[in-house]
Amino acid sequence: MKYGKELLIVGLVSALTGGIGIALAKDAASTPSITPKAMADALHLVMDSDRAVYTRKIVNRLVKKDKVISASEHFDDDKALVLPAQMFRFGAEMVAERAEANPDVNFSYSLQSLWPINKQNAPKTDAEKEGLQYVADNKGENFYTTEELGGVEYFTAVYADNAVAPVCVTCHNDHKDTSKTDWKMGDVMGGVVIRIPIN
Repeated sequence: MKYGKELLIVGLVSALTGGIGIALAKDAASTPSITPKAMADALHLVMDSDRAVYTRKIVNRLVKKDKVISASEHFDDDKALVLPAQMFRFGAEMVAERAEANPDVNFSYSLQSLWPINKQNAPKTDAEKEGLQYVADNKGENFYTTEELGGVEYFTAVYADNAVAPVCVTCHNDHKDTSKTDWKMGDVMGGVVIRIPIN
């Protein structure tokens, strides 16, 4: 069998990871496919890791620990670092622009909160509201659903966004537009919403 070794390896990986949704078809003409859930989980793993690294290794170290520069919403005017939430949004906006030129790469993501400092980060759809409340109430669990927007059906996943560094807590507790001033390390401050079209 031409694909025997490859199928065995994929089968072992799938078994060891609890079957993340990778499915190889039996004939050579088909291509591997991945479920929307597995794709969303993989995308979030990258996003969450990059966000945590930027927050801990750049912002928290330079602002809170070494105190050599500030971080600011008005980073250009203040000659400061971009806030982690802004860095995340800039990345999401660039992905959206680049995805327009490549319709085969079709997904979107955003950082939202039930307690947003910037009102544009408030949830807008019922799925977003339900998902953000779910991850806030069920620490360590993700939220998955489908929703229809503009005649398109989407797989929507929501992942908790936690306070991963002291600088997160200080910034959110002290911000003039905050609606919550008792944040602590590890608290669920919001969520990452990933949306993938499925029809």
